[in-house]
Amino acid sequence: MVKFTHSLPVIVMLAAAASAAPLAARATPPGHADTLLIHRVQEEERMNLPRRGLSMAQVEKGWGAPLRKLSPRGGDSRKHPVINRWDYAKFIVYFERNRVIHAVLNTPAGNNTNPAAVD
Repeated sequence: MVKFTHSLPVIVMLAAAASAAPLAARATPPGHADTLLIHRVQEEERMNLPRRGLSMAQVEKGWGAPLRKLSPRGGDSRKHPVINRWDYAKFIVYFERNRVIHAVLNTPAGNNTNPAAVD
């Protein structure tokens, strides 16, 4: 006869997760997250953010000195180039080596509200 002593906790966890799923689904209205993302993208398009390909010198000339320059990441191999991040009051600019690869709004809707926290 097979004993199921090890599978009992797994069954209990699956049952608990299944009962919590409908509650999580009701917590966020349908399409709400999509709407927030669309509004954020539209706001970024309206703003004058540094565009891809600009150099660090061009960004500093056009938008001034950043509030802070965060520690570079990567650079340990050719597949992982150095990524620099500059924090401005309303946006963050990401550089690969010394060229802009992306600029994003610094909003509570994103996960980039405190980029220094990940340093």
